[in-house]
Amino acid sequence: MRTDTAFHRPLAAVSGAALLLLVPTTAPSADTIPVKVTVTDKGCDPYSLTVREGKSTFAIKNASQRALEWEILDGVMVVEERENIIPGFTQTLSATLSPGEYQMTCGLLNNPKGKLIVEAAAGSAHAAVSAVDLAGPLAEYKLYVLREVDALVADTDAFVAAIKANDLAKAQALYAPTRVHYERIEPVAELFDDLDKVIDVRANDFEKKEDDPGFVGFHKIEKFLFIDKSTAAAQPLADKLVTDVHELRTRIRNLTIPGGKMVGGAADLIEEVAATKITGEEDRYSHTDLSDFQANVDGAQKIYVLLRPLAAKRNPAFVKRVDDNFKQVDAILAKYKSGDGFQSYDKVSESDRKAMKGPITTLAEDLSTLRGQLGLE
Repeated sequence: MRTDTAFHRPLAAVSGAALLLLVPTTAPSADTIPVKVTVTDKGCDPYSLTVREGKSTFAIKNASQRALEWEILDGVMVVEERENIIPGFTQTLSATLSPGEYQMTCGLLNNPKGKLIVEAAAGSAHAAVSAVDLAGPLAEYKLYVLREVDALVADTDAFVAAIKANDLAKAQALYAPTRVHYERIEPVAELFDDLDKVIDVRANDFEKKEDDPGFVGFHKIEKFLFIDKSTAAAQPLADKLVTDVHELRTRIRNLTIPGGKMVGGAADLIEEVAATKITGEEDRYSHTDLSDFQANVDGAQKIYVLLRPLAAKRNPAFVKRVDDNFKQVDAILAKYKSGDGFQSYDKVSESDRKAMKGPITTLAEDLSTLRGQLGLE
C-alpha cells in the first residue's frame, strides 16, 4: 500500500472547505465523455487514470463478485465516492478535481489502490463559489458533529468498560446506542478513510470475511458479543476501538467541514439505508439495524433543517415534498420502537422491509438533488 506522502499534491493555499466549492471557469468538452474504469476481484482496470482538472465523469463497472464502493482519495481523505455498485452493473460519478495525484479504492480493502492523475488545463483559472450563505449552516453543523463525536467517545468508553468487566448483557445493551452517534455523522467520519475502515468496516469488505485480520472495529466486536457470546475475545479489539474513536474526535475538532460534503451528506445517509442497510447486512449479528436507520435519518434531517431556509427561497415545492417525505419515514420507523430502542430487525417481515424501502428511496432521491437546488453543482 502506498504511503500518504506518495500521493501528496500541492494545492497552493486553497482550504479544504473551498476545494469542493471550486468550479472551472471553462470546462473542456471532453468532460462530457465518461472515463471508464472496471473493478475486478483483484483491483482496478486500468490501474492508473489521467484526466484534466475540472469536472470529470467516471463510469465504474463492477466486474467483481460482490457489491462495492469506489472512492477517490486524497491521502486518507475521501474526495468523492459511489457506494453500493452491484456486480455486473455500471454507475457514474461526477467529481470536480484540482490538479494533483489521487488514489482510487478498487473493491476489496486487500486490493492495491489505483492511481488517478489530474493534469492542469493550460491557461485555466478557478473562482470559488461564494460560501457566505453556507457559513451559518456550516458552523451549526460543525457544532452538531462535535457534540455527536463527544458523545461517541463517552459512550464507546462505557461500552468498552462493560466488555472489560466481562458484563456481556451490558455490553450488548450498549452496542446500538453507542453506534448511533457514529451513524448520525457518518458523512464526516467517512472523510477519514483510514479510520472509517477500522471503526465501521464490514466483513464483506475482505476476501476472508470474518476470518480476515483486517476485519476489526464495531462489527467484529458485534460478532463476538452477539454470536460468540464472548467478552474475552472482544477485549483486544475493544482497546483499539477506543484508540480509533478518540483519534476520530481529535481529527474532527481540527477539521473544516467541506460545504459540498455537508450538503451531499444528507442524501448519502439515506441512500445507504435504501441501498444496503435495509437488507439487514450491517448489523447482521445483533439485528439492531433499525437503530442505525433512525440515526441515519436523524443525521440527514439535521443537515436538511439547517439548509431548509436556503432551499425554501429557491424552490418551496421541493421543501414541502421533502418535509412530507421525512414525516412519512419517521412515522414508519416509529412503528417499530420498543422501549428506548427498536425491535430486533430479524422480526421485521420481508413484506414490511419492502414497504419501508419505497418511502426511504423516494427521500434519498429528493435529497440527492439538494446540491442542485442550492446551485452547488
